[in-house]
Amino acid sequence: MSSGTPTVKAADLRHDWHIVDATDQVLGRLATRVARLLSGKHRPNWVPHLDGGDFVVVTNADKVKLTGRKVEQKVYRHHTGYPGGLKSVGARELLAVSPERMIEEAVRGMLPKSKLGRKQLKKLKVYRGSKHPHEAQKPRTLALSAARARA
Repeated sequence: MSSGTPTVKAADLRHDWHIVDATDQVLGRLATRVARLLSGKHRPNWVPHLDGGDFVVVTNADKVKLTGRKVEQKVYRHHTGYPGGLKSVGARELLAVSPERMIEEAVRGMLPKSKLGRKQLKKLKVYRGSKHPHEAQKPRTLALSAARARA
């Protein structure tokens, strides 16, 4: 009968909803804030083996900024799984076609590469415009600092 340190159980965790506006936000800085919310590291009862993070809705993904020459130089690659199936797309084209994927890829790189990381990534909802279907969850707007992009 020892009264050791109390441990956090999955039933004790709650998952809040946050809205993040990506307008004029730098991609990497936005992704770090979102990854921190998804993993739950902003909570005092964070434990590395439980999914204690929140749901995050990112709006206006098409208005995210890239610093430096990343728009011209950054390349996103994925493999289809077939021989010779390496596909590449530039950041400018991806931002025009699917800015949601650009934010998802940035956040995915900052989460654990495990079952837990994949579970946390499912709580990320990214939308191109300002409309989203999650009003019923009563999300709180999270104000991020303005971008400090060099022109």
